[in-house]
Amino acid sequence: MAQEEIIFPNNIRNIRASKGMKMTELARRANLSLSAVSKIEKGVRRLNQKQLLNVCTILGCKLSDIFIHESDAVAKNWQNEIKRRLNDNENSGLKVFGSGLRKIRQRSEKTIADAAKAANMTLSVYHKIEVGQREVYEDEIEVLAKAFGYTVQQLFNEIAQLYNSGELTKQINKVTERVKSVLEPGNPVSGLDIHGGLYGAQLYDNARKKLVPVFGTPDGKGIKFKKSDETMIVAPTMMEGLSGIYAVIPNSKRVSGFIPESSYVFADANLEPKAGDLAVCIDEDFSKMKTDTTSSAQIVLVRQDNHGKIYGHISNPEEKVIGKTMHKVVMIVMQ
Repeated sequence: MAQEEIIFPNNIRNIRASKGMKMTELARRANLSLSAVSKIEKGVRRLNQKQLLNVCTILGCKLSDIFIHESDAVAKNWQNEIKRRLNDNENSGLKVFGSGLRKIRQRSEKTIADAAKAANMTLSVYHKIEVGQREVYEDEIEVLAKAFGYTVQQLFNEIAQLYNSGELTKQINKVTERVKSVLEPGNPVSGLDIHGGLYGAQLYDNARKKLVPVFGTPDGKGIKFKKSDETMIVAPTMMEGLSGIYAVIPNSKRVSGFIPESSYVFADANLEPKAGDLAVCIDEDFSKMKTDTTSSAQIVLVRQDNHGKIYGHISNPEEKVIGKTMHKVVMIVMQ
């Protein structure tokens, strides 16, 4: 039976279980089939960015929680599975067949996508065959041979000739080392870093660009401010990938109602406000605040005194606010 390649080792199953949530509920809320969620949790199906962010929202977890660390049991299980597959395929001929097929494809100047289409296979399945990570059935060999203009016997003869000439040795070794690399903790291509490997790293980075942290929430008197990625929200499109952007939920009573309740106020830590701007005014020096250190903040209208010094102003009751840090408000969005 063909083996499924683990491409996205993750903690989704553990997080879901810790929340007491059944797989059927996650599937329903994520608008995915039960089979799809099962494969995602096993790591044999990819998530796109939208699905990943949706799963985080449903599970109430941070984006970084999804991806495995070297010390996680999931990582050890994944290593064991890759090791088993490596041993199983060592003498099965799959590497020779796959490497030969790749050489033939390269000679024909076909892309992987071209070859997959000609063989009526998905890109994922065809790629697994080329790297020796999937068994090939008899009817599939015939289709693959036709995709390159060969009979089955001609295909085998060509691969045998390539192997005997030594042309496949370098390619086979390269594939083997690439697979073995997942067994080396700390290897940059091992897949055991915080972002779950090359695919996971790209997924994390792309998804992370669409998120901004929520640093502040109302506490009655003002805003409880904490530099943390515990809560993340999707950033407005024009802010995707920008550094220094964060959000706070305003205490609407202190800003005379001109900022709607149930809104997010986005500030840019790289922009200093001028008179007439709105700003997030923080009691502490933002640049020196440690992660998860709690401070107080307010949304203020920036004013300038007779000496040219700016300060913050809030109402209900009227108050002049001089904090240690002020960041310009760049957007207000309803929740």
